Amino acid sequence: MEKTFLIKPMLDEIYPVIDYGKGVYLFDRNGKKYLDAASGAVTANIGHGVAEIVEAMMEQAKKVSFVYRSQFTSEAAEKLAAKIAEWTPGELNWCFFVNSGSEATETAMKMAIQHWQERGNQTKTKILSRWVSYHGITMGALSMSGHPSRRARFIPLLEDFPAINPPYCYRCPYNLEAPSCNYLCAKELETAIKRIGPDQIAAFIAEPVIGAAGGAISPPKDYFKQIKMICEEYDILFIADEVMTGFGRTGTMLACEQWGVVPDIVALGKGMGAGYAPIAAAVASEKVMEPILAGSKSVMSGHTLSANPQSCAVSLAVLEYLEKNDIMKEVDNKGVYLKYQLEKLKPQFNFIGDIRGKGLLLGIEFVADPITKQPFPRKLSVTQKIIEHAKDKGLLIYPAGSGIDGVNGDAVIISPPLTITKREIEELVFLLKGTFTVFSDEINTGMDGEN
Repeated sequence: MEKTFLIKPMLDEIYPVIDYGKGVYLFDRNGKKYLDAASGAVTANIGHGVAEIVEAMMEQAKKVSFVYRSQFTSEAAEKLAAKIAEWTPGELNWCFFVNSGSEATETAMKMAIQHWQERGNQTKTKILSRWVSYHGITMGALSMSGHPSRRARFIPLLEDFPAINPPYCYRCPYNLEAPSCNYLCAKELETAIKRIGPDQIAAFIAEPVIGAAGGAISPPKDYFKQIKMICEEYDILFIADEVMTGFGRTGTMLACEQWGVVPDIVALGKGMGAGYAPIAAAVASEKVMEPILAGSKSVMSGHTLSANPQSCAVSLAVLEYLEKNDIMKEVDNKGVYLKYQLEKLKPQFNFIGDIRGKGLLLGIEFVADPITKQPFPRKLSVTQKIIEHAKDKGLLIYPAGSGIDGVNGDAVIISPPLTITKREIEELVFLLKGTFTVFSDEINTGMDGEN
């Protein structure tokens, strides 16, 4: 192989060179076709190679691709902010554009802290979060993440923000079932607040559907209503990390809408640019912005490429495409059909422990014993093996953590573009069944020589 100077996820691995994409498919340089059942990283919400988006990209490039936000605004950025304010519920109106989901959650954190500072409260600086969560890889975002394997190298540099258990019904830490559990995992938040002191806490952050850290863990019906009620009682802001779930991934603009809750700040990304341009946002409510508007009149955050017109024009085109084709309306039905097809695989493969999620963000957790829910030993690298088998068959799925400790567990996310058709869903499940068959044979013959 020709020497490379590109730092890839695994430095000693050879990656296929991608040539082009069309719809739900990607094609590598050798002509191999892959069904993108992961939307890359739960990002390519409208599929690959959409001509309208490419046209919008070119049209903006002919005008101007970059202006610095402290010197100018642009029509593209203004229109995008107005569109997002129109789509988001409640008074979530104020958009701060950044380049990635990590920057979005970190900006949301800074907005929350500044909100209290501008109100004269200097002590409310802590952000509470959950274990089995992932909010990004920058230091602030990683501090909020309850993802032990991603925190491990940097623990001395991180804040100790994760405080409570996730709503992980498959592995309930209380060994109860919702709703008879009385939502004890939500009520842990109140306990944590009392221990630390509400005068120290600026906000609580959570993913509506837990992504990379939990394999699409979806909460029971009234969980988020309990969370929002506790936040309001103790004068703490609620930040929804909708980087993965926003822009229709669960069938509504925000996944929080599925549970009848409006956050004070929301972080958006991934599907916002649908992979056509790097862009994300922190969107704040009127309540959050009010003391800032009356005080310093400036949110202390920003990056060189924040709100650049090229990315904003692309994102606006993506949202207009979603709107024109009424794509969100079909997500729920597609998700139900996909989940139904996945459930049919469960009795055929006893290593499938749980199938969960919402809309077209579904997860499958793998276990060594479906009765005891015993996970596979970590040394077997089950998630990676299944992903490799899928890729060999021309199917792309997304790795995820699982297990109540966030370390011992295997899962994948199934999150195809929202534009996927019924026939393509059936093809996806056919390829996944072939993948599981290969893995089942591998188990039966003894992985790595083990029986």
